Amino acid sequence: MTSPDSLDRERETLWASVLEMDEDRALDLVRALIDHGVDAETVLLKVIAPVQLKVGEEWAANRMTVAQEHAATAINDRAVAALPRRSATPRAASGKVTVACVAGEWHALPARLLAEVLRIRGWQVDFLGAQLPTHHLIAHLHSHNPDVVALSASLATRLPDAHATITACQATSVPVIVGGAAFGRDGRYARTLGADGWARDAPDAADLLATGFPRATRRRSAGPVDRLPHLLDQEYTMVSTTVSSLVAGTMAGLEQHYPPVRQYRADHRERTAEDLRNIVEFLAAALYVDDDELFGDFIAWTSGVLAARQVPSRALLSALSVLEQQLTDFPRARRILAASRSAL
Repeated sequence: MTSPDSLDRERETLWASVLEMDEDRALDLVRALIDHGVDAETVLLKVIAPVQLKVGEEWAANRMTVAQEHAATAINDRAVAALPRRSATPRAASGKVTVACVAGEWHALPARLLAEVLRIRGWQVDFLGAQLPTHHLIAHLHSHNPDVVALSASLATRLPDAHATITACQATSVPVIVGGAAFGRDGRYARTLGADGWARDAPDAADLLATGFPRATRRRSAGPVDRLPHLLDQEYTMVSTTVSSLVAGTMAGLEQHYPPVRQYRADHRERTAEDLRNIVEFLAAALYVDDDELFGDFIAWTSGVLAARQVPSRALLSALSVLEQQLTDFPRARRILAASRSAL
């Protein structure tokens, strides 16, 4: 049918299938690829993964509804399940890996891709899926004794939970490698949070593990301020525990600073409140790791998403200004907000 290096037509076919919500066509495609000699890892990483990335891009550009995005993701997940779990010529590997998403992280497909690549390469894998509370993960480690934990997080708002999970796993002497967009393009937040390793993608993680397991970093204290002394100023704690009141205050202030809000229908106001909650939660994440760029990148992305939905940049700038006015006693928060407004 095709060579592993020339899969454009197959990606287009899978894209059309998920867009039309035609699961049978999608599954027939991946099975046909395998039947024609394309290995399962190539199908995973060169066909399914790029199509899933496009799903997210199309939603952000307002060319795909939330319902379409969910349906497409479900079909891609079924396509992953339809692939063989082992390579015809498995690579030498030994060891057991637990793959899980950080508590609160619902984007499970990246972790699923990693789990399947590791299985193809001969590893024994426990895939625990999305949104796994830390205490359940730790109970699993005690019961199943993996050699390493691979944690996935796509949203930076999950970094505080990731830190707690990393520390708890290391306390059981199990090393932790992490991956996903939440940890930064260069893995900077993985280092900040003390992970034992970081991988850019599934093949990178598999290659890292093939070189030998990292040693778990044991610490005298599980307290986050051991690695993040800036948390002593309590700005993260205050912002993260007052999200609802900050959203309400910003919504009220927007009516004065951005009068069109007064004319919003109920559903528009609800979506605006959701956007404001995301902004406050990403601000809290940026405060946790003390990184202006984390928040700035999110605001730049949000600006593009809102522009695709015909929301002018003035609305976002006004929201940031109103939020900053509520945080007069928070110098780090004001610095982060000012930097993002200047960038916009």
